Amino acid sequence: MRVPLLDLSEQYSSLAEPIRQRLDEILSSQRFILGPNVTAFEKAMVEFTGAEHAIGVSSGTDALLAALMALGLGPGDGVITTAYTFFATAGCVARLGARPFFVDIDPATYNLSPERLDDFLRNECEHRDGTIVHRRSGTIIRAIIPVHLFGLCCDMNAIAATARRYELPVIEDAAQAIGAQYLFHERIAQAGNMGEFGCFSFYPSKNLGAAGDAGLVTCRDKDHAARVRILREHGMDPRYYHHFIGGNFRLDEIQAAILDVKLPYLSAWSAARRAAADFYGEEFRGTGLTGSITLPVEPYRDLVASHHIYHQYVIRTPRRDALRDHLEKKSIGSAVYYPVGLHEQKCFAYLDYEHGALPETERAARETVALPIYPEISHDAQSYVVDSIAEFVR
Repeated sequence: MRVPLLDLSEQYSSLAEPIRQRLDEILSSQRFILGPNVTAFEKAMVEFTGAEHAIGVSSGTDALLAALMALGLGPGDGVITTAYTFFATAGCVARLGARPFFVDIDPATYNLSPERLDDFLRNECEHRDGTIVHRRSGTIIRAIIPVHLFGLCCDMNAIAATARRYELPVIEDAAQAIGAQYLFHERIAQAGNMGEFGCFSFYPSKNLGAAGDAGLVTCRDKDHAARVRILREHGMDPRYYHHFIGGNFRLDEIQAAILDVKLPYLSAWSAARRAAADFYGEEFRGTGLTGSITLPVEPYRDLVASHHIYHQYVIRTPRRDALRDHLEKKSIGSAVYYPVGLHEQKCFAYLDYEHGALPETERAARETVALPIYPEISHDAQSYVVDSIAEFVR
């Protein structure tokens, strides 16, 4: 049996007609950038996420970049984030001349550890002239970027409490977690609607995927929203009058239309992914593999309905690379997210992190592997995956 890591063909075939109809309308209108489809999708995302404002942009990377630019970050500024994430999270900080500061992850959730965040601010930083300054480098800490990795929200109550204590804005990297819920200050909140900004990616492999690159910024402050809207058009308002330097971060009509067609189905797709994750759990436990394989945790399962959206189903084992070789021989797709922590990437060597600086990040990079999961995956396919892993373990 062949089991791909991700199969989007069935999803597209079920929506091909309405998608093609919307695309034909766009081609007939010849309006391709920031038109009615972008406006409609932004409105739908406000309703879906509960955010005050939603601004469509060209990618998840540009969503992060625009949010950081809206806060005015630049040289001499620092942003605290995780090293166990896609490159864009820290890359956007560095592109602005600011400095990423990495803190370690929680070993169970793989998300930014609230305890390590608090330790960093308490022990490595100090108040100086009304700002938070990193003692050794003199860098002013300006923001925190928690990443809701693999579809599970960070512990935002703890992170937000620390952010308030140090008066630091929070930019949520929700690229992998659209629709994930969290009990935030006794209200059910979605990923991207708990900080000053939320940043989303609609890369084709995401749970809500476009037919190319696309992204979105959510925020609660109208001035932030207005600034992001101007930033996405080179800082221009009105046309040819530039208040500040922005970028070409515009969302196009074709991507917005496809996303607008797909969005009403997203909650059902996420529920199907959770059901698939439940089946994996039953199969792994039934074959007695939980002593050899660490399964994903679900800390919010009894608190909110959409407690995890399983953008990836990630297990861990010390024999990860050998397991991947075995799965490949069985025609089973898998992937490693992420084999090298950002603090050990060559491009960040100037930050002077030594090996061992972030032990949980480094261990996760060695041990984690993502297994096939998508809404339409069959139980037969999942059983084959688990049986193949059992064959490897035994």
